[in-house]
Amino acid sequence: MFSVPVFSAPEEAAVRITPLDVRNHTFPKRFSGYASDEVDSFLGMIADDYEDLLRESEELREKVIRLEVRVEDLASNESLLQETLTTAQRMSENVKQVAIKEAEVLLGEAEIRAEKVLDAAHRRASKLAGDLREMKHLRTRLSASVRAAIETHLGILDGLTQAPDDEPSIGTAEAFLPIVHDSPKGAEA
Repeated sequence: MFSVPVFSAPEEAAVRITPLDVRNHTFPKRFSGYASDEVDSFLGMIADDYEDLLRESEELREKVIRLEVRVEDLASNESLLQETLTTAQRMSENVKQVAIKEAEVLLGEAEIRAEKVLDAAHRRASKLAGDLREMKHLRTRLSASVRAAIETHLGILDGLTQAPDDEPSIGTAEAFLPIVHDSPKGAEA
């Protein structure tokens, strides 16, 4: 029987023998045993294949580590992108809400201004209606006054055209003098 040395690497707990162990191992010589050249040649091939497999295993292990690091990076980027997207959505909603509130405020201000303009227009229309009523009343009074003056003058004209015979004629100055009646002489004092 032969003994195989056990080596354990910290990361490679499954590897119990190295390619160098295979190359350097010697079997005891016995009579009518195996051909030592063939055994040495076979052990060399096994050592080479084993070395290749160990190298490939190490490369794959390093590749797995790199890929795990890459996966962690991508996962953190994904989480960062997710947070960014969530933040952008929240900001979009906030901007939308602010825009709606600003629009409501502007609309309210516009309604207040429109009410003020409308109120001013109503006051102006009411004042103009009052002024119009006052002008109509003034026109009515003026018309009545002019009519009265015309009627008075027509009355005077009618009185002048129907002049009595005992009145002096218009062409003399006596027509405009007051008529004085003779009174007794003792009554003047």
